[in-house]
Amino acid sequence: MSNIPKETRATILPCMRYRDAPGAIDWLCSTLGFEAALVVPNEDGSIAHAQLSYGNGMVMLGSIFDTEYGRLMKQPGEIGMAVTQSAYLVVNNADEVYERALRAGAPILMELKDEDYGGRGFTLRDPEGHVWSIGTYDPWKQ
Repeated sequence: MSNIPKETRATILPCMRYRDAPGAIDWLCSTLGFEAALVVPNEDGSIAHAQLSYGNGMVMLGSIFDTEYGRLMKQPGEIGMAVTQSAYLVVNNADEVYERALRAGAPILMELKDEDYGGRGFTLRDPEGHVWSIGTYDPWKQ
């Protein structure tokens, strides 16, 4: 018997932390096209929990807290802007998202290009240093 839930939309959800979670939510929605499906603010304006959807995918995020879980994670700015993982966002039009990212001032780490394995994409840093790759390559269609 498998423990994999077959009736859910996505079975792997990135979980992220931000110093300015409200700002990150605004940026991810306006620049990358996420939609705020659920945002649970704390009284102090920090974010206890947020769910940002994109198609049939989702990321969960919240503010940085000094908790058992929070101490497991480091922000890119704390470790020389390094990351140990990144997210890939499948889009219909990479050029359009690239232009929005440029207008938002996102640092482009890898320029927009056609990939040898298919698709067109680029890689950027969000305002707090997390790395995102954005492209038209859809691994489910290969």
